[in-house]
Amino acid sequence: MTIHFIGAGPGAPDLLTLRGRDLIASCPVCLYAGSLVPEEILSHCPEGAHIINTAPMDLDAIIAEMQRAHGAGHDVARLHSGDLSVWSAMGEQMRRLRNLGIPVSVTPGVPSFAAAAAALGAELTLPGLVQSVVLTRTPGRASSMPEGETLANFAATGATLAIHLSIQNLAHVTDSLTPAYGADCPVAIVFRASWPDERIIRGTLGDIAGRMEAGITRTALILVGPALGGEGFAESCLYAKDYDRRYRPQSAGSPWANWSERDE
Repeated sequence: MTIHFIGAGPGAPDLLTLRGRDLIASCPVCLYAGSLVPEEILSHCPEGAHIINTAPMDLDAIIAEMQRAHGAGHDVARLHSGDLSVWSAMGEQMRRLRNLGIPVSVTPGVPSFAAAAAALGAELTLPGLVQSVVLTRTPGRASSMPEGETLANFAATGATLAIHLSIQNLAHVTDSLTPAYGADCPVAIVFRASWPDERIIRGTLGDIAGRMEAGITRTALILVGPALGGEGFAESCLYAKDYDRRYRPQSAGSPWANWSERDE
């Protein structure tokens, strides 16, 4: 049987893929990260499903539950918040399962940075201004940062930074980024993006610390970069009238003039 790793999204129970929903509904065993996955998502579990909150469990205990389910011939829905490709601890679980010969699958989820950008109504890559987004974090008790992966190094690129798991290190964040971006660079902190108690705090690197609200000590994403200001960018050529493109050739001499889907 298969262990299905499923990205449960950033918080709102309807920000779940159809594939994820259907897999949850098909699995008689569900392991979920209870500290971050909303219980409403568990309503998709089939009646009588064995549901386990893994928040208080260590890795050995989690793998043991998966082994038991596999031995009993049961598929498992393994739910993690956001998307599984970043900071999900999926890699260490999959390594052990593969060593045990237990099949796995991965279903992506809506990542927290995308939910935060949606809450802000912001595009993080604006033409002529910013064309890269860096997903990063600061060092914490659970994980250190490799040499070279510093905020100062990322800031030197001018990219939009989506800084996870770092709200308690806000002073370090602002001190590290101000030399490259300047004190007036826009900052947005999104607390529990897409949850009912979502909160947004806007400011600059120079004043964001003074705007922080009491009680925001976790599950908050820090976004930094000029794109958050929503100004000073060019319009994309994609929809320009004179832009020659496959689906809208501008002249008989265009390389796309006689193109059809048969040419692909």
